[in-house]
Amino acid sequence: MPKMKTHSSLKDRIKITGTGKVRRYKAYKNHLMYGKTPSQKQRLGKSPVMSTGDVARLKQQISNLK
Repeated sequence: MPKMKTHSSLKDRIKITGTGKVRRYKAYKNHLMYGKTPSQKQRLGKSPVMSTGDVARLKQQISNLK
């Protein structure tokens, strides 16, 4: 039986915290930052915890990352 392959892009897009929560990265923070307001940049600086529905959907690939 072949092994389950890990999505290689998933390794770069999420991080698993020490408590087991999954953090994701936000869009719109790579370039053209001079056109964004300071409050917008401040909100983009924090990486949010991924919602439980998305974590359940990606559970099989996430288990291969550990």
